[in-house]
Amino acid sequence: MKQKERYQAVIERFQREMPSPATELHYRNPYELLVAVILSAQCTDKRINMVTPAFYEAFPTPAALAAATTEQVFELIKSVSYPNNKTRSLLGMARRLTEEYGGVVPDDIDALMSLPGVGRKTANVVLSVIYDQPRMAVDTHVFRVAERIGLTTRSRTPLTTEAKLVENIPAELLPKAHHWLILHGRYVCKARKPECEACFLADVCRYRQKELKSARAATANNPQHSPSGQEQ
Repeated sequence: MKQKERYQAVIERFQREMPSPATELHYRNPYELLVAVILSAQCTDKRINMVTPAFYEAFPTPAALAAATTEQVFELIKSVSYPNNKTRSLLGMARRLTEEYGGVVPDDIDALMSLPGVGRKTANVVLSVIYDQPRMAVDTHVFRVAERIGLTTRSRTPLTTEAKLVENIPAELLPKAHHWLILHGRYVCKARKPECEACFLADVCRYRQKELKSARAATANNPQHSPSGQEQ
């Protein structure tokens, strides 16, 4: 299958199976989403959603967070990954957001990336989710799933993955496509053991087709010992 054909098939399947994807992080405004995404780095959304209600209550605005102490912030996020680094990032973000942007989360990628703790992925999430900009945030799920399916080929960095996806997915679908790939990676195309049998992309997935081809070759070479659970 040519890559253009694969993109078309994958997009059509996702539109049918997941018409209204959305982030699983809980938030009520741009500031809260920014906090949640910073906290979510190398941590599960489930854990972040357990932490953020108390955090939002304690620090409902960037100004409130900017006035907080390191100890106050750390106490509320100590159960997430890398709490020391994230404490520094959140305090730095809030202070710069308050001092330079009047507490308003900017809608420009360079301005967002100037905030402590905000890399390209975090900025793209905010721009996509809050401002509906045609951005593709690449996290570990997106990076893995895009390569497995065959949307990218031997991609070495998140930036090259982002460029390839942006090039081939219609701009108006990019905000949805970000969530499509994340949710698919989280619940179906899992890192250690992808659930190919339950996947609606199996017949257009490069990884799955290679697996089936290898199984058929093994069976042909040794018909008395076909792998358990593999298709003949």
